Amino acid sequence: MNNSHSKPARLQPRKAPSQPRSAQTVEAILTGAAHILERHGLEGYTTNAIAAKAGVSIGSLYQYFPTKDAVTVALIEREMAQVVDEATQALKLADRQAALRQLIEVAVRHQLRRPALAVLLDFEQHRLSAIMPPSGNRMTMRAALVEFLGRDAPAPELAAEDLMELISALTDAAGRRSNVEPAKLIDRIAGAVQGYLSTG
Repeated sequence: MNNSHSKPARLQPRKAPSQPRSAQTVEAILTGAAHILERHGLEGYTTNAIAAKAGVSIGSLYQYFPTKDAVTVALIEREMAQVVDEATQALKLADRQAALRQLIEVAVRHQLRRPALAVLLDFEQHRLSAIMPPSGNRMTMRAALVEFLGRDAPAPELAAEDLMELISALTDAAGRRSNVEPAKLIDRIAGAVQGYLSTG
């Protein structure tokens, strides 16, 4: 059997919620998944545990998600959507330095808001990266950065990718440590970003 199609399919929802009630069910499943990951780690992260926490039957969960990994991918996208929404708004600030700093603040705030969840989702995203479907949120963030950089970067598409990876790597690393001081972390990342842009 050719797995080139079956692998991505198992990471995608079976169907999108079309009614308010079904949307509430999906949201409950994702909220339950986040709770289980945060409180019980990967060891306790099962579809049965997710369904129980969400208050739905296991059959209802499988109506929307074919596998546990599909739930995880949807949760990653939900969390990323919150970051992208705030980050793209930050890039609209007239002051470019302030815009970049606020972008970094958004990334740091999200990473440290629920650090245990963020670290586990980072791990799962890395594990599934080779077979995950393209992320619409990532493409939105990349497009916003390309537009923001404009003529200031000789290769804005490459610079946008580099900045996304740079900010992500530094915030992810900070999330794995304890006693992180957000203000100092933001300063360090801002310095790294400015250093990168100044070399262009």
